[in-house]
Amino acid sequence: MEYQVKKIVKNQIYEDTMYIAKTDIDWDCFKDKTVMITGANGFIAYYLVLTLLLRNDLYSQNIKVMGIVRNKGKAVKKYGSIAKRKDFTLVELDVCSNMDKVGHADFVIHAASQATPYYFENDPVGTLEANTTGTTNILKYALKEKSEAVLMISSIKVYGEICNGNDKIKEEDLGYLDITSYKNCYAVGKRTMETLCSCYNKQYGINVKIARPSYIYGASTLEDDRVWAQFLANIIKKEDILLKSNGAAYRSFCYVADTAAALFMVMMKGSNAVPYNIAAEHSNTTIRNFAKTAAAAFPERNMSLRFSNKEDEKEPERQGGKMTPEILDNSSLELLGWKGEINLIEGIRRSVKTMEEK
Repeated sequence: MEYQVKKIVKNQIYEDTMYIAKTDIDWDCFKDKTVMITGANGFIAYYLVLTLLLRNDLYSQNIKVMGIVRNKGKAVKKYGSIAKRKDFTLVELDVCSNMDKVGHADFVIHAASQATPYYFENDPVGTLEANTTGTTNILKYALKEKSEAVLMISSIKVYGEICNGNDKIKEEDLGYLDITSYKNCYAVGKRTMETLCSCYNKQYGINVKIARPSYIYGASTLEDDRVWAQFLANIIKKEDILLKSNGAAYRSFCYVADTAAALFMVMMKGSNAVPYNIAAEHSNTTIRNFAKTAAAAFPERNMSLRFSNKEDEKEPERQGGKMTPEILDNSSLELLGWKGEINLIEGIRRSVKTMEEK
């Protein structure tokens, strides 16, 4: 086949995509079908697209992939020669606009979202609309096209501040969000997304699945403002990692390939309108330890962790009390058959390798 994934993408991306493509689900459900992926220019969607195309390369499944993007030129640059494949179509469209002229899709994955702090601060309206107006348009489209299943990618941010004294967040937990603050445009938008899914499932019977990823990390750009991405940028620049706090925030992280595998698992095996947390227990860690692990992953670069404030150098103690850390309970997902295989140090090494290959 012309423009095979293996021949075009860098080695580490291919290895990750192959790993996702081996996920234990019934891939034959996609055979001879069309899968629409919104936000196809994005971080996680890129791996979803490549995985479906790789399934065609390996098993001739004749899956048609339709990538919805707001900037086709940017997407063509990202995908390179893969954009020339006959089984892959890029459609320039904002999901907040009319979708009447979009062709048929048997499966839909809604991944279009402005998920970084830059957008929360500089385009809160657009951030909110992608998850509200955009979700409504996707659900209306799926209803009209009689799509077999829809996957909605939600977020750990729907939980808000939970103060129940537990050490993990379960899917039924829900905390406080200040709905009057523009800073919560993303979190409130994701909550609305999930309510819309429940409503369309109840009223119209749409098969709609909901995934709540934790903090996804992987190959990014040197300009990415997310804290873990800045650590990766430090590694590539061979400069010490500088923390401006004590880094005590405790979070669930999950490598992008494990996250993509989990998303396909939820889409094919999950119950309708039931959210599934995506997190890998071996990668639950503090920001401080993520930074330490990043430096330790490349000992030959002689990097170290430094602090802006001397008082932050002391190792912080885990604070007990009512506040629940951003650690997701993933037991519902594991019952579907998923298990995160890529630990933190391996995920960091893969991320840096991908970035340096580029």
